[in-house]
Amino acid sequence: MADVAALAGVSHQTVSRVLNGHRSVRPATRERVLEAIAELGYRRNSAARALVTARSATVGVVTTGSPLFGPSSTLIAVEEAAREQGWYVSVATLRQYDTATMHDALEHFMDQAVEGIVVIAPHSDVADAVESFQAPVPVVLIAARELQPDVPTIPLSVDQRAGARLAVEHLIELGHRRILHVAGPQDWLDAVQREESWRAVLTEHRIPVPEPVIAGWTADRGYMVGLDLAQRVRSGDGPTAVFAANDQLALGLLRAFWECGVSVPDDVSVVGFDDVDGSGHFIPPLTTVRQPFVDLGRRSVALLLAAVDGGRPAAELIAPELVVRRSAAAPRA
Repeated sequence: MADVAALAGVSHQTVSRVLNGHRSVRPATRERVLEAIAELGYRRNSAARALVTARSATVGVVTTGSPLFGPSSTLIAVEEAAREQGWYVSVATLRQYDTATMHDALEHFMDQAVEGIVVIAPHSDVADAVESFQAPVPVVLIAARELQPDVPTIPLSVDQRAGARLAVEHLIELGHRRILHVAGPQDWLDAVQREESWRAVLTEHRIPVPEPVIAGWTADRGYMVGLDLAQRVRSGDGPTAVFAANDQLALGLLRAFWECGVSVPDDVSVVGFDDVDGSGHFIPPLTTVRQPFVDLGRRSVALLLAAVDGGRPAAELIAPELVVRRSAAAPRA
């Protein structure tokens, strides 16, 4: 830094202000410092800085490594939000969700002197393992999970129940009274809450609750379910609307219905969940529930930094949004 200051003709403190993004530095001075940094190839020593400040400015992120849209989008959003705040991110990807594996990952972060941890926990056993670990740093748990008493983690999630309610009430408002749910795997917290909300909304409106179809998350499974449902729809004893637990299931349903000559939405309406990239170009364009993953990432980092600074942030739910397209319409008389 002394070399940079000498070349730029400024003080050591001015170089430090430029590196830390202070607004008090005049643009011309900042430009000279940046040019000197580029000419000298200067790189700040993060390890030395951490020793001086006793701050690592590093966030640990634990993810299950799922390629599915929700977890992968959440990871990207958290990483981008942390970088926007000038924090480094260290990621641990787990393929096993048992307590020992999770505790090893968290201990690894402790060895790295992270100042906080974000855990993307779509599975109930991941959340259990995190909550059983007495971390000495703040932990934000991104999971569709109720606040647990006497547990120090900070829960944060998109409101899955509210999202399912938006989807089902939209179908009811269109006039549907036979609404089937094609559910996700029951060890996923999101899937459980979406199914519970579907049941609750139908019950509130005194609409019969059919047995849901537990399918998984993939388009392949949606397709297989759709082949069976198509026969029931064509015979007149099937649902008039299907609420799919995610957009991939909905995509499989749409393909199966098309192959079997079942028209969407004339014969049966379909609503998905997530609003994956391209869902507006399905045939027909898919009505779905959008999860605001960018907001989720920013809130997770904001809550974590507030806790690092000594605050006591409360659990939060982020509201989803219904995106109405052409895959749902009033049932045929």
